[in-house]
Amino acid sequence: MPSHPALIVLAAGASRRLGACKALVPFGESTALELLLASGRCMDGAPPLVVVGAHATQIAARLPKHCQLLVHEGWALGRTSSIQAGLMARPGLDVCLSPVDAPLVLARTYLALAQSWEEAGAPEHGWLAPYLQASAGAPRAYGHPVVLGRKLAAEGLKFAPQQPLRELRGSAGVLLGTAVDDPGILDQLDHPQDLERMRTRFFGG
Repeated sequence: MPSHPALIVLAAGASRRLGACKALVPFGESTALELLLASGRCMDGAPPLVVVGAHATQIAARLPKHCQLLVHEGWALGRTSSIQAGLMARPGLDVCLSPVDAPLVLARTYLALAQSWEEAGAPEHGWLAPYLQASAGAPRAYGHPVVLGRKLAAEGLKFAPQQPLRELRGSAGVLLGTAVDDPGILDQLDHPQDLERMRTRFFGG
């Protein structure tokens, strides 16, 4: 088994609320997708896989050569269907699921997840997510990306297309968390105001 999970980027949605393709919105000279791929490069269990749907043609034209593209024709069935398409393309591998909705996750967060996963022995039924350090008595705020062990990922293929993948967490044999100092793990790029907020943070405003 590779020591690190394989990166799967989820970029199949229509981005209707944002009004522009999320994967290709610019952050300086980079796009959201390019930032995510650069930060997640340590997840090298296989070439990065980018699952696309509504904006397949546009994203394909901008895809870095080291990545693989998967066009998911049934993307409108629900996000879990796009996840399942990615999982089927990486059978038998641990995977790191990274939604393009959270493009500002830092490289050090991916590195921390990769290290935690390796130290835990890459549990085949494991689930690993990053969380922000909370004040005393406050619950942990878990976010993206999420690492799934190979056998837990296979169980996700049994879900209905609209069934939230977070429900798979209850089937995990090993639940892991990695503390990070990275607000990007909680990002949700849905609306123009979200993009404005993220750009302000990205440019240090």
